[in-house]
Amino acid sequence: MNRIHFFLLMALATVLVCGGCKDNSNPFNPDASTDTDADTDTDADTDTDTDTDTDSDSDTDTDTDTDTDTDADTDTDTDTDSDSDTDTDTDTDTDTDTDTDTDTGPDTDTGSDTGTDTDTGPIMCTLGTYSGDFMILTQLDFSALAGYTSISGDLTVSCPLGTDLNDLICLTSVNGYLWISGNDTLTNLYGLNALTSVGGYLLIENNYALTNLNGLGALTSVGGDLYIDHNGALTNMNGLGGITSVVGGLLIAYNDALINLDGLGALVSVGDYLLISMNSILTNLDGLSAITSVGGYLQSIWNVALPDCEVCDLLDQLTSGPTSIVAHSNLDDLCTPVPANCP
Repeated sequence: MNRIHFFLLMALATVLVCGGCKDNSNPFNPDASTDTDADTDTDADTDTDTDTDTDSDSDTDTDTDTDTDTDADTDTDTDTDSDSDTDTDTDTDTDTDTDTDTDTGPDTDTGSDTGTDTDTGPIMCTLGTYSGDFMILTQLDFSALAGYTSISGDLTVSCPLGTDLNDLICLTSVNGYLWISGNDTLTNLYGLNALTSVGGYLLIENNYALTNLNGLGALTSVGGDLYIDHNGALTNMNGLGGITSVVGGLLIAYNDALINLDGLGALVSVGDYLLISMNSILTNLDGLSAITSVGGYLQSIWNVALPDCEVCDLLDQLTSGPTSIVAHSNLDDLCTPVPANCP
């Protein structure tokens, strides 16, 4: 009910109460300028409060938020960078360095050898005997002996810049001497794996990077002297385990890293002298445990870490020779009991 209706009802009630009496002072007297009281208070405040803002909240922002955030960020992250680099790594690095180099020698030719290296297969051991002496002074010289199984004369390997002996893989015998000396960068003797005999002396000296003798594992006989000296990185005799006798003399000297003589365990006899000298950290002679005969003289001098008793024990195990004995300037110690043959 609005205010107009309210006042009409009130006026009607007054008439009914007053019985129609007139009273100009009565605000509800219809004769009193009808008191439309311009403030009929129809309250033109037409604010029927339709409040057209029905607040259907035409804020049509039904919040369809057209950014339906289907994340039209069409970056479905197909990330066209599908890393098209399927990383077939077109640098298939077939390494056209056709260096199949099936060279079955122990050194698989890991050398940079960027050349095409037409060496497409193993060395064929079909060339027989090389007639005469041969001297190797450069790495290229080795290839001239590839395929030969023996040398009728002497072989000298003195190659300061040489890195390997792989081209000698077929070599089974050297009828003269074999001299391996002055190879400043050579660390091993792989490549001589098939060598079984040396008719003359075998001299391995002044190879300052040589750490082992393992490439000589097939060697069983040396016809002359065997010299192992001035090899500053050599720690033992491993690689000489197949040698049972040395016809000439055996010299082991000036090997500053030599700790023991392990590797000579099969050696039974030395035809001439046995000289062990100036091996500064050699501590024992256990590697000579099988030796029973020295035909000439025996000397052990200036092995400052080698106890004299080691020399005495070695002399006690000999059943033949030597003709003379010299032992001094080794490590002084007191043998208990004193071996019978102590000098």
